Amino acid sequence: MKFRARLTIAATMLALAGFAALAQQSLDRSKIPTPGKAPELRVPVWNRQILTNGAELIVSEKHDLPLVSFRITIQGGASQVESAARRGLASLAASMMSEGTRTRDGEALSNALQLLGTSINVNIGSENGSLSFQSTTSKFPQTLDILADMLVNPAFPADALERLRAQRLVTLTQGRDQPATIASRVFGKILYGDAHPFGQNVTEESLKAINRGEVMAFHKAYFQPGRALITVVGDVNYASVRATIEKSLASWSRGGEKPPFNYPALPQSHPMTIFLVDKPGAAQSTFAIGNPGPPRNTPDYDALQVMNTILGGMFQSRLNANIREEKGYSYGVSSSFGFGKGPGAFRTGGDIVSAKSDAALVEFMKELRGIGGARPVSDEELQTAKDSLIQRLPGTFESVQSVNNAIVSLWTQGLPDSYYRQYVARISAVKKEDVVRVAKQYIDMEHLTIVIVGDRASIEAPIRATGIAPITLTDIEGKVLQAGQ
Repeated sequence: MKFRARLTIAATMLALAGFAALAQQSLDRSKIPTPGKAPELRVPVWNRQILTNGAELIVSEKHDLPLVSFRITIQGGASQVESAARRGLASLAASMMSEGTRTRDGEALSNALQLLGTSINVNIGSENGSLSFQSTTSKFPQTLDILADMLVNPAFPADALERLRAQRLVTLTQGRDQPATIASRVFGKILYGDAHPFGQNVTEESLKAINRGEVMAFHKAYFQPGRALITVVGDVNYASVRATIEKSLASWSRGGEKPPFNYPALPQSHPMTIFLVDKPGAAQSTFAIGNPGPPRNTPDYDALQVMNTILGGMFQSRLNANIREEKGYSYGVSSSFGFGKGPGAFRTGGDIVSAKSDAALVEFMKELRGIGGARPVSDEELQTAKDSLIQRLPGTFESVQSVNNAIVSLWTQGLPDSYYRQYVARISAVKKEDVVRVAKQYIDMEHLTIVIVGDRASIEAPIRATGIAPITLTDIEGKVLQAGQ
């Protein structure tokens, strides 16, 4: 046996040496490897019908693995259903649905799902909510029965509500010491104001005001099939899976309508201003720069995607190449548009070495002006951005969960089923002049909000010396302490 083991080891070493020699001969490390073949785009197909209770059903069969992705998406989210005085109610109600039903307590729910090898996620975001899971094909009916129990028969135990409330209060306290959290809260507050849901934050007062009766009433009013889409992707048969869903959700009674998404008017824009939040001793300064942006249904969406990819939407973007790679002021900066039903923000920023806060701000302004025409977009930049966007698309349909997400995205934004088949042609049609036009239109250089969270004692004077904009001092909630000077 020892002799055979030595022979095996010797053979392995010879093979490895051979591979190493072959690699040495064929690999020229002086040349950058050429890109491989672009992935092939295969857009899945799906069936669509309305269930007995009024919910819409979409099923896409994908039989390469015995897996199923299931999701119920509810149109409307916290921005449509919460008042300023009850911010946090939607999130609490979603979490409470995992804390027990009339037939199972929270521990029994958790144990049942563990035995099935899965979990059920309940979330309510700004504009949509969802209940979802991924399971094996054989365990799909049992998992769906548990989800139906959580959806229709939640118990909302009082002790669980207090535990979840306490956890959120701790999270709020911790957030007061986290520059990224502070920057996001202040940025939204200043951009949208107190009257707009995008400018309202969860507070200790709003969390403490929520009672169990309000949570129960919210659940009853919100989780209704008339505003729901049920998506199933995976190793299923359309006819049989519909029958399974109709049976499991038989007690989810008809009712509910899709919300209108009527957002209030935005506050009047202010001249470009730097809002400085003091974080004594901070080694980094957190930047959030931007303005309210367009909704997802803007006809300029494709041009904006290309423009933002060049500006800050990929690693080799202008912002990251400048501020991270060339200057070394940050581990990474980026930009994005918060596309949705409402005016989601255009935002750029990142964490900057404190001593370079002023220099980084100068570079941010230079790149924002540059994409608007001061630095013309090259043919290479334009093609690289288009290739990046187009070559990401096949990955959208790799897994059952990613296909499910892609279908839901179309439904929530009111896009046609043919959207993904037309995507390549639309992105390919974007021209350099389109990039400049949308940059000028949607990045408002005269009215930018610039939030910087950092050590005031060390960064205020250098930032002021740039002369880019007056500085207004605020607290960690965005309340003005000293108006712009």
